[in-house]
Amino acid sequence: MIDIMVDLEGDPKVPLYEKIYEYIRQDMMDGKILEGEKLPSTRLLAKNLSVSRSTVDLAYGQLMAEGYIKAQPYRGYFACDITELYRAGQKRNRHDAAPAKKVVCSERMIDFSPYGIDSESFPFRMWRKISRTVLIDDREELLYAKDGQGEQGLREAIASYLHQARGVNCEPSDIIVGAGNEYLEILLTQILGPGKTVLMDNPGYPQAYHTFKNMGYQVATGHFAQNLADEELLAETSPDLVYLMPSHQFPLGNVLPLKQRIALLKWACETEGRYLIEDDHDSEYRYRGKPIPSMQSIDREGRVIYLGTFSKSIAPSLRVSYMVLPPRLTEQYRTNCGFYSVTVPKIQQEILCTFLKEGYFERHLNKMRGIYRSKRDFLLSELKKYDWAAYVGGDQAGLHILVHVQSTLGEEELCRRLAGAGVRAFGIYEFRLDGKEEKPFDTPVLLLGYGRPGENEMRRGLLVLDKIIRNTTLQ
Repeated sequence: MIDIMVDLEGDPKVPLYEKIYEYIRQDMMDGKILEGEKLPSTRLLAKNLSVSRSTVDLAYGQLMAEGYIKAQPYRGYFACDITELYRAGQKRNRHDAAPAKKVVCSERMIDFSPYGIDSESFPFRMWRKISRTVLIDDREELLYAKDGQGEQGLREAIASYLHQARGVNCEPSDIIVGAGNEYLEILLTQILGPGKTVLMDNPGYPQAYHTFKNMGYQVATGHFAQNLADEELLAETSPDLVYLMPSHQFPLGNVLPLKQRIALLKWACETEGRYLIEDDHDSEYRYRGKPIPSMQSIDREGRVIYLGTFSKSIAPSLRVSYMVLPPRLTEQYRTNCGFYSVTVPKIQQEILCTFLKEGYFERHLNKMRGIYRSKRDFLLSELKKYDWAAYVGGDQAGLHILVHVQSTLGEEELCRRLAGAGVRAFGIYEFRLDGKEEKPFDTPVLLLGYGRPGENEMRRGLLVLDKIIRNTTLQ
């Protein structure tokens, strides 16, 4: 795999994705990137360049659309043969030929990512006001980190919110604040110690899967949230930990029934050292019925480790997550990891604490529930216009829906063609955790997130998808 180090300085008016696109395109034209060479993954390049993954996705999407690179399922991105592109771009005469103009997207990519949020509705004015208030006294203590678990005031605010909204029973002393769920999962492996086996749902949450794998844990997978309580599956995999999203499984959107929850808690209590990791993904956004209580709220034996985040309820860039430990694990944390410094800046903690304690967070959530409900309803109504939308699921909560598509194209090809046309979508195949070819559904299934795009963008994106499907059917 080649290394790509792009100079992102220069004209600030040029979008970052254009700079990445132009750098790779020029290197290919200059023969520095040869046919068949593998490019870094979007995740790796985004990390190396300190940009968002969506920025790299845009650049790669443009390069694929113009024929410079191609995507190979399960392998990555590779440079194409650009001999004809090179010839077409050569000047006829060095004196009279005009410089070739690159083709770029005239507008931003329509992004149906399930991770997106409505950034236009972020409470900038209130956040700015709280920030000024926090900084107004020039307090020197703001420059120093105190408690490695997170500031006491913030943990108190989180404990109060979790009890009221999710029924979580905990003390602030059992909460650890950290920069993202992945960091907290890494921390958890150090609290529990090495050599553990985790059972995860498949399709499931890739970030958690890779985090546990990277930390040396064995990760076993099962096929649907309901099956995680199956005695045969538990006996076959013999896990120490079961990672689950009982209130809204990602990406399928299933809700784990109470009977299965109780069965899992009973299983965890049978042997010392067994725990359930409850990732309360998308718990804030539910559009039908009452909010579903957390699994931790019915745990009486201290077997549930609870994970939550403000990434979707406020903003991904906030990078504030929290983990609620059973008391016995809190003691292990202090023994094994109590010397670690907190990974969230104190100033940010203070701002968030005020945002929670003074009621701004609750008002913001109520506003966003209304916005996302409206967006979801619009997307569902638009999908009813298309006969290829055979079935829609996972629409009761969260920020995405699953669309079962009647098409001769597979998920990978549908997503590739959409990206080439300026529309970003995910297939369910991207969330298979163990790399197996087995498919959970007979038809292609797309995840369409409605957090980021507006109504006009969603309408245009569906028109692009409709055109791709119909053109394929006519061929």
